[in-house]
Amino acid sequence: MFPSADVPRDYFRDPLAIPMKLAANFGELRPNHYHMGLDIRTQHRENLPVYAAADGYVARVSVEPGGFGQAIYINHPNGYTTVYGHLNQFFPALATYIRGQQYRRQSWQVSLQLSPTQFPVKKGDLIAYSGNTGGSQGPHLHFEIRRTAGDINQNPLLFGLPVPDNTAPTLQRLAWYDRDKGIYEQAPHILPIHREGAASAHAVPASWSPAPSVLIVPTTRISFALSAFDTQSGSANPNGIYEAGLYVDDQPVIGFQMNNISYDNTRNINAHIDYRTREKGGPFLQQLFFLPGYPAPSIYSWPPGSHGDGVVHLEDRRLHAIRIVVKDPYGNESDLRFRVRYLPAPGPPPPPLAPGGFVPGGAEPVASQAAPSTGKKFYVGMVDGIEAPDVAFFLGEKSLYDSVTIGAATVGYPGSGLSLPGGVSSVQAIGASWIPLLDPILVRLRPLSPATADPPQAVAGGSSLAESSHALTGERSRVDRIVMVCFNGASKDVERPQWQDGWASAHFREFGNFQLVEDRDAPVISFPGEAEGANLSRTGRLVVSIKDNLGALRNFRAELDGAWLCFSNDKGLAYIYKFDEHCPPGSHTLRVSVEDVAGNRAEKELHFTR
Repeated sequence: MFPSADVPRDYFRDPLAIPMKLAANFGELRPNHYHMGLDIRTQHRENLPVYAAADGYVARVSVEPGGFGQAIYINHPNGYTTVYGHLNQFFPALATYIRGQQYRRQSWQVSLQLSPTQFPVKKGDLIAYSGNTGGSQGPHLHFEIRRTAGDINQNPLLFGLPVPDNTAPTLQRLAWYDRDKGIYEQAPHILPIHREGAASAHAVPASWSPAPSVLIVPTTRISFALSAFDTQSGSANPNGIYEAGLYVDDQPVIGFQMNNISYDNTRNINAHIDYRTREKGGPFLQQLFFLPGYPAPSIYSWPPGSHGDGVVHLEDRRLHAIRIVVKDPYGNESDLRFRVRYLPAPGPPPPPLAPGGFVPGGAEPVASQAAPSTGKKFYVGMVDGIEAPDVAFFLGEKSLYDSVTIGAATVGYPGSGLSLPGGVSSVQAIGASWIPLLDPILVRLRPLSPATADPPQAVAGGSSLAESSHALTGERSRVDRIVMVCFNGASKDVERPQWQDGWASAHFREFGNFQLVEDRDAPVISFPGEAEGANLSRTGRLVVSIKDNLGALRNFRAELDGAWLCFSNDKGLAYIYKFDEHCPPGSHTLRVSVEDVAGNRAEKELHFTR
């Protein structure tokens, strides 16, 4: 169903000097994105030498709190780019250049484009030391191979890297769906899978079958999804699968392959997995069907002339042979075979979901979640919204992957229900967290007027709503410290809204609970372990800790004796300065300032000697 990959094999070397073992492979399923490279184990250690995978030049370097942390991008003359992420240190000449650029730009976080003549490298040159920076949760090297033109990520295991693999993928469960219903308005019917035979390398595929092996369904249009994982020789670590294809009566219908994925498109994982089931605490289910709102390019392929939606038609009531083939990049293969037939269900319609989301008849339970009980049907490509007295929201034509009913419900008021401290509007539950968004939605909220609100509600600190809102109506309205918050449990997304005619507007990329919050609490700055006037001659670093009530900071700045000083902020935690030539012996004044999203500003000084 997919052509063989036309890539140079044995051109790139292992970027480390230890046996290549993987913690994660290309295409693994992550929240809102695919894993876009290989996570190479570093034996639970940091600061292992990292080497250029081939001749080329350093084309870009980046330093950021999350993501890759510290990373190097090398362009190669064969049209590919290799990426090395979560680094602790760059090679000395590059590190000196980056530090100079940070001070010139007065920003620790940088993304620098470099010319071919600045830092050329040869295959095997030392370029960095491995680490645990950025979004990493443990020491490893993140390694990617991209097509330079278009910046399209390739599956590195297609390039002949020394990762032995003679094991076939493992299949875990099969799911089927009624395609006369929206994907977000049903629970999957899940069947267990068992293995029937062993696989030998590049020979007879591993055989699997579901229980039961003959599936009788009460609908004429169905589609399938499955859970599966892959391993490499000598490792039990479960990695993602490379390719899966669906065949009906020996005819190819649809398939997907983990290759040629851009970071611009990686969020479309939410159209590839059963997002609703996963968000409710269930397993990853990879769909062998195509949702109408999945934009091109996609990971899917189908035969010319077919609908390409992955729908299996059963109107003839005959038994149809189903085969699902799962492969890894080395050609190891697992086959799932069963038969399916449509028979109309006798008697009344099937029972609704029981509490907890359990579907009688074999489906796995998933956690239940409340959502607005009324609303409006929205369709892919539809530009529309809902307007109510105190809330409105609008979806663009590329917001949804599939049709679904979306509504809004009031679930709290300042001081009651789901209200946040400082709330000055009602809390509106819009949509449900298990409906994924591609393009953001526009949310509009109107603050409560003291004249129309219920008796003033208590807010944090004991003040009334009228007091906390600072008379948000009429000429005395004050909106300079009001933010809009989307929250689901402990997760918060804070935006400073635009105001028009008494309404606040902001864009968000998730459904959830929304409220306007007045935030007049400035961030709190502290210097852990350091006393005012202390002698820090024996101290190797300075740490600045900043706390904010909404956790939304911006515009951090540190100055030493009036000159900008570079503090790192790895993983978005503490700000750290390691003493260097920018702090010579003598008496010094460190001034730190920071703002939150609402615009509250804090400043603090520390006097010390070296």
